[in-house]
Amino acid sequence: MEDSKAELRWGVEQRLEFIEFRLFWEGRVNRSDLMDQFGVSVNQASADLNRYIGLAPDNMVYDKSARTYVRTPVFAAHFSEPDASKYLAQLHSVADGILDRDDAWITELPPFASAPTPVRGVNPATLRSVVGAIRRSEAIEVKYQSLSRPEPSWRWIAPHAIAFDGFRWHTRAFCETDECFKDFLLSRMLKIRGSRESGVSAGADRDWHTEVTLEIAPHPDLSETQAKVIALDYGMRGGKAKIKVRRALLYYALRRLGLDTDPAARRPQDQQIILLNPEAVLEYDNGPQTASNTARTTTSPGLQAAKKNGLPH
Repeated sequence: MEDSKAELRWGVEQRLEFIEFRLFWEGRVNRSDLMDQFGVSVNQASADLNRYIGLAPDNMVYDKSARTYVRTPVFAAHFSEPDASKYLAQLHSVADGILDRDDAWITELPPFASAPTPVRGVNPATLRSVVGAIRRSEAIEVKYQSLSRPEPSWRWIAPHAIAFDGFRWHTRAFCETDECFKDFLLSRMLKIRGSRESGVSAGADRDWHTEVTLEIAPHPDLSETQAKVIALDYGMRGGKAKIKVRRALLYYALRRLGLDTDPAARRPQDQQIILLNPEAVLEYDNGPQTASNTARTTTSPGLQAAKKNGLPH
């Protein structure tokens, strides 16, 4: 069966994945679904449904009264394991206007809302220039507005990656002015006026290529029931979970997880989780200066080290 799947053309396999998506999440699928989603003919839609039955004969049956194929009780994913994160990401993308409603694989969107996030003004031409420089291993000259200077200034940077901190988009780049790797916010790039070959290797950015494993657990002062709930929230096993993060993004990860303050500074119900291995952060305390250090204070051990490795310039 795996061999037959491997021989499928990409367009056909995508339609078969669509059939399986609809069966798992909505319990039914028919020819018109395929026709509307992919613009195929009646004959092609019928052929796709028959092909799926041939590959996974126990997954669906035809309901004559409803005039549609329905999921069977013994349904088992054939093309890809159902992924809740992909479903929710699609829901989020449609709700935010990133994905057109007609392009979604979800038939009926459930009512949905999310906490508002300020729109980050990334210029498409800026993003295109940064991505192009990454692909060509080039440096670009950017007019950048940093927090440390009142006026924007021109500088040459050699970007090698794109990063997202949960709120803002960055490029990870070598700064020729400061001679080190830093994070540069795409929204603070006001202009780009030139490019040239870069002699800096992306492999030299140790903080980007080094991973830190954070071990988290429920706050010890939570009740047994509360601790179980938190363990479910974070998918913990044996009372803890491991989260891998690039050293360059460590600062952002600690902030998002609420580990940027001393656990004793907040109520257990607010803190919820603690870091079991603070030494994983502290061992980088004497690491290289790779981003500008904005003057901030914190009671969390190791956060100052994380700032060195990932604070945006």
